[in-house]
Amino acid sequence: MVTMRKAFITLSLGTLLLVGCGSKKEVTTAAFHNYPTECLGKSMDGTQTLKVWASGTDKSDAIEEAKKKAVYEVTFTGITAGMGDCSAYPVVDDPTARTKHQAYFDKFFSDGSKYKKYVSLKGQPKDSKEELKGAGTTMYGIIVVVDRSELRKRFVKDKILKE
Repeated sequence: MVTMRKAFITLSLGTLLLVGCGSKKEVTTAAFHNYPTECLGKSMDGTQTLKVWASGTDKSDAIEEAKKKAVYEVTFTGITAGMGDCSAYPVVDDPTARTKHQAYFDKFFSDGSKYKKYVSLKGQPKDSKEELKGAGTTMYGIIVVVDRSELRKRFVKDKILKE
């Protein structure tokens, strides 16, 4: 009888443990991956529509980070993912320009600074589920438009690029 009681208690505790552990919410690592900026298209006026993945303390912070990241990538790295319409070549094609003109670019990309003139939000689709959640962080897929031709004109005017 004692052995039957021990077996029942052990079986009950084991079942409780399995049920309790099975109800935990799955934590994903999707929000920690580095997703490339994707080209969604370009216009004849020299603008490029991009999907940029960014994170922030909330969605508005992520939007500002996405805008800065989009201009930075169009300026220095070019866009290679997504549709082939966008130029894979950066606006500033000199690989040493970022360090040669560091003070200029630090000021240009500072929060709330000049880079904002060359990027705008594009309407997000209503059914868009462009959020990737991880433990403590969320990545947002933000659609922006970067004015590549005006950006180039600015760098020529500021003598970063030659005509």
